[in-house]
Amino acid sequence: MNKPATSGQDIDTAKFQQLKVSTLFADLRGFTTVSSEYPPKVVIKMLNRYLSAMSEIVIQHDGMVDKFMGDSIMATFGTPKPHADDLQRTLTCAVRMQLAMDDINATNNRLQLPSLYMGIGINTGKAMAGRLGSKLHSEYTVIGDSVNLASRIESFSLRGQILIGQETFKQAGSFIKTGVPIEIFVKGKADPVQVHEILAIPSLNLTVPRREARRSQRVKVRMPFTYQQIEHKIVSDQVLQGTIRDISYFGIQAEFDQKIKVLDDIKLSIDLSLIGYHAGDIYGKVVRTSEHKGKHLAAVEFTSITLQNEVNIRQFVQMLIQGCEKAV
Repeated sequence: MNKPATSGQDIDTAKFQQLKVSTLFADLRGFTTVSSEYPPKVVIKMLNRYLSAMSEIVIQHDGMVDKFMGDSIMATFGTPKPHADDLQRTLTCAVRMQLAMDDINATNNRLQLPSLYMGIGINTGKAMAGRLGSKLHSEYTVIGDSVNLASRIESFSLRGQILIGQETFKQAGSFIKTGVPIEIFVKGKADPVQVHEILAIPSLNLTVPRREARRSQRVKVRMPFTYQQIEHKIVSDQVLQGTIRDISYFGIQAEFDQKIKVLDDIKLSIDLSLIGYHAGDIYGKVVRTSEHKGKHLAAVEFTSITLQNEVNIRQFVQMLIQGCEKAV
């Protein structure tokens, strides 16, 4: 009979120490959708290739893989022993992780598997580091507000993006080149948090590859669609209406019935009447918003889309390209 745990079976919390830690979270975009379309053995092999490659890069940069959470990775730099260049190694690691996705996807393409896309979030700050758990099971990990914020920042990243918190940005200085700062509202914070997208590390001649839909052709259309807003990973029951103004392989520009914010997550359904296909269960993130003559306009990038939907949207766009005016 198992005895209930006593204080003598607990881990000694006195061994925890406060360190300045750069925490990195990486997560595959849309992998749940991908995994539903392939046999479990294929999915596991695909996931292991990704996790193995990312782990190697973390270790090459003297980071510590804290844990795997499905298709997510948590890594820390500055633990268990801090170094003067922990932050620089974190940022370099993140860029090289994004660059390594090209090799992973080349393998997937050879095996006739879909491409994978990853978002990364990084934050730097004080955290408590040590073994957490009991004598029956414990793990070395880091806990604290700065760690939680890194996870929140990652959830806002688009595929191929690396987003960093304000403290990381300040400490990195000229080591990185970043885009225009974005303000986000995160759970547990009363005020908005400023994040920055890493574009390059000039001194190392490293550039983050662009994965967004902005590179694909877009065509002007005027077609209705429906959408549902997502908050804390829960899809709202309320189905709202919108009108697509232009469409590309990976996203739309549209009018929305209600005001929508940058970085909002939504679930879309689109009737591709030209080819007789209904594309449902498309997940997207709002990347840009504007107001025009009282209308709520937004650019949405698809973040999770089934292979069948992707193929049919490509076909739809290509048919439109041949007979319609391209959007600017």
